[in-house]
Amino acid sequence: MTFSRQVLGLLAPALSLALLAPLSPAQAQATAPFPSQPIHIVVGFPPGGVPDTLARILAEKANLGQPIVVDNKPGAGGNLGGETVAKAKPDGYTVMMGGIATHSINGSIYPNLPFDMVKDFSPILWVAATPNVLVVHPSVPAHNVAELIALAKAQPGQLTYGTPGIGTSPHVAGEMFNAMAGVKLTHVPYRGRAQAVPELLGGHIATMFDNLPSALPAIREGKVRALGITSLKRSASAPDIPTLAEQGLTGFEADSWLAIFGPGKLPPDVQAKLAAEAQRVFSLPDVQARMRALGMEPIAAGPSQLAAHQRSEIAKWAKVIRDAGIKPE
Repeated sequence: MTFSRQVLGLLAPALSLALLAPLSPAQAQATAPFPSQPIHIVVGFPPGGVPDTLARILAEKANLGQPIVVDNKPGAGGNLGGETVAKAKPDGYTVMMGGIATHSINGSIYPNLPFDMVKDFSPILWVAATPNVLVVHPSVPAHNVAELIALAKAQPGQLTYGTPGIGTSPHVAGEMFNAMAGVKLTHVPYRGRAQAVPELLGGHIATMFDNLPSALPAIREGKVRALGITSLKRSASAPDIPTLAEQGLTGFEADSWLAIFGPGKLPPDVQAKLAAEAQRVFSLPDVQARMRALGMEPIAAGPSQLAAHQRSEIAKWAKVIRDAGIKPE
């Protein structure tokens, strides 16, 4: 017997034992098909809002063989949740319900944003768009956009518009309105919609851009008057409200949008599996009906469409923010 055969003979039992030894949890997870454990979807806002609602719909309807857990991490305009996901391991077990603030606006407002809105994320699904709606207190003598513009020009700087805060979607929508209409509505920022809306209902501010789902109850009750929708097309949730674009502000579009992102450098097969299942869920007729009833427009577009939309939005809002001189609080 040669020396090499003797060595192999001595090693054979040890090799057999090694092959039969159970895998460690980390090794088992690495070799198991995705997903092999619960998936966490981070929402950078409190429970009850539109991003949270969409995340919970996905958690309820998804069929990936593992549960989806919704983690609310509110703070810093959604940036806390964004940072959590940007720094997570790119294995598909941590994703987020992001959107216009975290993935198109905040990068132009916060100079020390703890993540790159594009490089640190992998696009998964463009879920929905939510139009903003321009509403006024009933005491304001304007029943359409043209009348509001005329009133604002007759009283420069006297009409106010409230927002949930600096850099929010309603804020940049208001600054776009100022620029395109050639007027100066005075911005009054609040710390959240819960503070801004009572001020509007009480007549302390004249107008505001509000998310359509949030504003619809007050509109239907006659507590505020809707002048126009910020999407290019009328909303199926409120088809009687004309768009700003059809009232003379051609091309005006300032929708809030929601999308699912994973950490950057997500493996393509994991990204594709998450995208396919999320697209299936948000294409279900009952889910789309539920979304429209809440004032959301279903989109359910895949990673490439989401990436293109994000690039377009970043460029658009960077110009509005720069021209308006918007700075963080």
